[in-house]
Amino acid sequence: MDISVIVPLYNEEESLVELHEWIKRVMDENKFTYEVIFVNDGSTDGSWQVIEDLAKKFPEVHGIKFRRNYGKSPALYCGFGTAQGDVVITMDADLQDSPDEIPGLYSMIVNDGYDLVSGFKMNRKKGDPLSKTIPTKLFNATARKVSGIKNLHDFNCGLKAYKNEVVKNIEVYGEMHRYIPYLAKNAGFTKIGEKPVHHQKRQHGKSKFMGWNRFVNGYLDLISLWFIDSFGLKPMHIFGFIGTLIFMIGLLAVIAVGGMKLWALHNGVARVLVTDTPYFYIALTMMIIGTQLFVAGFLGDMISRNSQERNKYQVSKRI
Repeated sequence: MDISVIVPLYNEEESLVELHEWIKRVMDENKFTYEVIFVNDGSTDGSWQVIEDLAKKFPEVHGIKFRRNYGKSPALYCGFGTAQGDVVITMDADLQDSPDEIPGLYSMIVNDGYDLVSGFKMNRKKGDPLSKTIPTKLFNATARKVSGIKNLHDFNCGLKAYKNEVVKNIEVYGEMHRYIPYLAKNAGFTKIGEKPVHHQKRQHGKSKFMGWNRFVNGYLDLISLWFIDSFGLKPMHIFGFIGTLIFMIGLLAVIAVGGMKLWALHNGVARVLVTDTPYFYIALTMMIIGTQLFVAGFLGDMISRNSQERNKYQVSKRI
């Protein structure tokens, strides 16, 4: 199979038939063998019924239905696990991502040898609220700096293409869909490219991803991913180092406080009790905190991110 198209969706029943027709036209024109995998992320409208109807008429259509809304990353994770195509294309269901871009993305993977190609929505409509544009610019600038992927301008574009082996070797969880290029790089897939793509005006409904909460969550996820990449398999390196440093500072402070008291006693100089000075308790607290961080490093080494339930989602139906 040439291409798997994965479409995560939430309450997009008005767009699905038109989107499938558009995808089918592009695939037929280019003589691609393909499948379309709709991942219904707990929609409360008639999206699943539309998917079932499409699957009855068209053998290339498949569907995954979540019992409740988990988010875009879980939807992509399950779609990636099902995909059979040599090239995997992801796109949003709201008709803002153009299927006409698929042949170009496919060519960059197959002919140019890219592991991953991310879309760059250069013609985004003017008039987007500041609560969307400012966080997006800051987010992308920070993501480029932290990830080291300097050539990507739009990490969060839903229109992306991957080699099949890429999606089979990365783990997308939580809200990490924003950082799939970073995840791919960490997994050893370093040939990452970008393609300017046409950005359509939304046809139906309203965006599910607006506001400053996206800005805050994006940065928290980026910090989490950076920490996991840097110390996830060796937490003792960070906790042990910081814990040892704080413990040694506290220990030296205790020695200094005790030494000054002994010097005063030896020379007959009047001096307050050690336990009456705040420096003693500050130093003691630092020793305790340092010890706790050191122990946390040991525990982190043993746990080492091995949560068996992290990517377990309740799927009620598959087509």
